[in-house]
Amino acid sequence: MNLQKLEEIAENFKKKRGAKKSVCVCAGAGCASTGSLQTLEAFKKAVKDKRLDADVDVIPTGCMGACNQGPLVEIAPDNTIYQKVKAEDVGTVVDKHLVNHSVCRNMLLFAEPGKPEPAEKGDENPFFKKQMKVVLENCGKINPEDLENYIAAGGYRALHKALTDMSQEDVIAEVKHAGLRGRGGAGFPTGIKWETVYKYINDTKYVVCNGDEGDPGAFMDRSVLEGDPHRIVEGMAIAAYAVGAKRGFLYVRAEYPLAIKRFELAIKQARAQGLLGKNIFETPFEFDLEIRIGAGAFVCGEETALMASVEGKRGTPRPRPPFPAESGLWGKPTLLNNVETFAAVAPIITRGGEWFSAIGTPKSAGTKVFALAGKINNTGLVEVPIGMTLREILFDIGGGIPGGKKFKAAQTGGPSGGCIPEQHLDTRMDYESLQTLGTIMGSGGLIVMDETSCMVDVARYFMDFCVDESCGKCIPCRAGTRQMLDILTKICNGEGVMDDLRLLEELGGYVKSASLCGLGQTAPNPFLSTLRYFRNEYEAHIKDKRCDAGVCKLKKAVTA
Repeated sequence: MNLQKLEEIAENFKKKRGAKKSVCVCAGAGCASTGSLQTLEAFKKAVKDKRLDADVDVIPTGCMGACNQGPLVEIAPDNTIYQKVKAEDVGTVVDKHLVNHSVCRNMLLFAEPGKPEPAEKGDENPFFKKQMKVVLENCGKINPEDLENYIAAGGYRALHKALTDMSQEDVIAEVKHAGLRGRGGAGFPTGIKWETVYKYINDTKYVVCNGDEGDPGAFMDRSVLEGDPHRIVEGMAIAAYAVGAKRGFLYVRAEYPLAIKRFELAIKQARAQGLLGKNIFETPFEFDLEIRIGAGAFVCGEETALMASVEGKRGTPRPRPPFPAESGLWGKPTLLNNVETFAAVAPIITRGGEWFSAIGTPKSAGTKVFALAGKINNTGLVEVPIGMTLREILFDIGGGIPGGKKFKAAQTGGPSGGCIPEQHLDTRMDYESLQTLGTIMGSGGLIVMDETSCMVDVARYFMDFCVDESCGKCIPCRAGTRQMLDILTKICNGEGVMDDLRLLEELGGYVKSASLCGLGQTAPNPFLSTLRYFRNEYEAHIKDKRCDAGVCKLKKAVTA
């Protein structure tokens, strides 16, 4: 493979596509669960029956974002998006849009709930209008199982540029200049991590992609792997070149069968075209990839536990230092980033670090993908510049709270994060601002709660999750989270006393400071943040034996 061959593939694909319209049917896991695969087949049959094959392509794509409106269909280049398109609706769309060239101005045209006049152009709809897609730019636009489609969309140009026009130091410098920070949760500067691995001298190094997305309500990485797998292959190859690695692993949850299937196919296609293997783009660089499937342990999202699992051991964390950059997989220098981080690499190399750093904030550059879930009108996947306010994300893009209910809080960062109350709706969603509120960006889960949510029960729920997912290796996490859960359960049952709050705070401090890995170190966050902003609810449960949200079934009152 060389650049000329790459351009030929792209040109042939574009010629084959020509001026055809594309019927893009979301075939991501979310829409597939609502019948999109049947919709896809119905479109193929209808287009063939109407003899439109010469003018229309029907292609499966990845996630388009508005998951609660699936199955979603976009007619390109018209930029018309239809929602909840069942197989029986396909004839209407084909006849009106593809045959008579008129938009179906009925309930199929994509619209926000409660909005009577939907925009004919998808990008004019509020859900899409304020988004800025970098990581998700191909998702919903290309066939994720077609390498030629990815190449025609600009794929593998960044890898070619890195291998033929840039030194390893140049690539690292570009990533550092971009200001990209790890999107897996901690927000560590990516370029510095790459530089650290590069500086360790060793004949064997590894690159690992963390696709073990375990936060409740999170599906960002899954959607990228399903919708644009070659972007991850390319990003990992660029990283491997930069740090001097020849072998890489994607560690992915077994619960993501479609992501696994499409990434395996991407690896096979890349190998067949010489984009993985030896002498990539006719250079001395060699790199190959394989998949390791996790067994569903949340703790394996922690880097040292993940690497133990890749090695075939029980997935438990180990003390650091040494850090993976020095001694990772099989004791060799290892670079580990998550899916979203690797997905941002190719655009940075292609368009430059200066371009990327101009997006977002000075300390938190670029975009962030969030998974909107919970009590919100538009659930799904959104990508926005870092620094957009929580209010804009939830009300301008997310469409606000259903049923006229009042917003109460948003949980960020999953079990590792905390809750943001109404008085902080105008907080900018960047690493520093969230930290001051006692929460974290995390991998991007954003769970919305309304007035029917009990914050004491929310803290209990997340603590229960952490107890179940603790590997049990260290006592502070194994025993401390269990004690915290027991006390929170006691409060929810109406058996709490005021001294319990003091004890919970004390326990939370011990668990945070003494736990071995990030699971225990962050497990108290949901409790600490809800106590900080919703102490009145805890006191109502304890003093008045009352749950205003009506969630907790309090037992007979005892003396507080």
